[in-house]
Amino acid sequence: MAGIDHAPPPFFKRGPAPLALLTFYVAISLALFVVDLRFRSLDLFRQSIALLVDPVQRVAQTPGSLVDYAANYLQGMRELQHENSELKHAQLNTAPNLQRLLQLEAENERLRKLLAVKEREKANGQVAQILYTARDPFSRKVIVDKGQQSGIVAGQPAIDEAGVVGQVTRVFPFSAEITLITDKDQAVPVQIVRSGHRSVVFGLGNGQLELRYMPANADVQVGDILVTSGLDSVYLPGFPVAKVVNIERDSAYSFARIFCVPVAGVENFGEIMVLDPRQPLPPAPPESAGRGGDLGDRAGLRQKKKRAAKSN
Repeated sequence: MAGIDHAPPPFFKRGPAPLALLTFYVAISLALFVVDLRFRSLDLFRQSIALLVDPVQRVAQTPGSLVDYAANYLQGMRELQHENSELKHAQLNTAPNLQRLLQLEAENERLRKLLAVKEREKANGQVAQILYTARDPFSRKVIVDKGQQSGIVAGQPAIDEAGVVGQVTRVFPFSAEITLITDKDQAVPVQIVRSGHRSVVFGLGNGQLELRYMPANADVQVGDILVTSGLDSVYLPGFPVAKVVNIERDSAYSFARIFCVPVAGVENFGEIMVLDPRQPLPPAPPESAGRGGDLGDRAGLRQKKKRAAKSN
């Protein structure tokens, strides 16, 4: 047994040593890495490999994608069912109020006709897209994509889904300029919803407004909502304008400083509605007319007294 030779048979061919093979492959890899890094010579080969491997990757990802799709589908179905249930409950809760509202509107219309009261003006208009802000950094103005070709004229009010945005100040053939209510030169007649007090709100140029000409002891509270009073010939009454956020009262001054923020998205970009021009208000009767009427009545009484004296 000691004479047995453990050498491989001559028909097995021995290759290079493993360490030599490792060194050779490492050298080949480094060479390919340097050549590809400097000359980008393997991009086509890499793209070809990716093109061949991509279908395999897609097939391998298919089970996971199907599971994710099924999970998202089931979650969406549950959310839709939940939203549908909430909407049905909300519809049932608001149905009595809506029915009463229709009845009240019909009753209000009948009473107006009975009392011959003039109906309120309808708020009609057209939607415009805000393109950009004006170039003047000291003003609050925006440019919309509607102009003279759409029938826009200076003085029309602009609103969004929340309240008053501003007023058209200049009109161009295919665009128009709208001065926002926060501009320092803009003023809007308003009314406090809670107390009914009327006043004027002015823009401060910094995104806020100030309610002026209110006495220091006026019934104004933080959180009060201001709406258009309709006393001018621009805004229809009842549109939300601003919300009171701060009140400064000083006994040394007759008026309080009341700061507000706009209710509408004045500083946001989006779509707004330019309302149709308001019907002009009837002119106020001149004072001279009243005085002339009094003088005429007095002259008529004098003539009647003279005729009565002559007849006696």
